[in-house]
Amino acid sequence: MTASAAGGPIRPPFRLDVRPLLTHGVEPLDDILAAAADIRVGEVLEVVAPFEPVPLYRVLGARGFAHEALMLDGGDWLARFLRER
Repeated sequence: MTASAAGGPIRPPFRLDVRPLLTHGVEPLDDILAAAADIRVGEVLEVVAPFEPVPLYRVLGARGFAHEALMLDGGDWLARFLRER
């Protein structure tokens, strides 16, 4: 098991599904940023959305995250954000 830069073992990815929030007209950015704040270097935040969350690439990139995204069956998206710093 590897350790994060903050110390301690690297935790499994934290998955945040924002589809229910968006369905109810709730902007999920505050929830995403709160989740991202708890991610340590070397750990991953996964965001599931009904569209490719392109605006998050810049927002989380500025906070030290690299990203990759893939379209899921049915057209939803899974974006993975790895904290690099």
